[in-house]
Amino acid sequence: MTKAELITIISEKTGIDKGDVSLTVESFFTVVKDSMADGNDIFIRGFGSFINKKKARKIGRNITKNTAIVIDEHYAPKFKPSPEFVDLIKASDKVKAKKEQPKK
Repeated sequence: MTKAELITIISEKTGIDKGDVSLTVESFFTVVKDSMADGNDIFIRGFGSFINKKKARKIGRNITKNTAIVIDEHYAPKFKPSPEFVDLIKASDKVKAKKEQPKK
């Protein structure tokens, strides 16, 4: 699903103008990105958490030059779904049916 499809579905379900829904969705994403860039984690009960995960320093490999490189410790954004969200996906017959379809 794309952002445009998400906006269309929300607009249809709520009866709110697509422009207003688009502004709200864009504002939500901006607040999430800005808050995480400021070092804050975001917790949405029943949905999940957007967290900054610390990645340890490690040795990587540049495969084109076959040399070792040091990757310094850094933070990366991560989404952790809530247990209710995970249970909903696990119990979904539609997800199971979609994943079991043969590839074309």
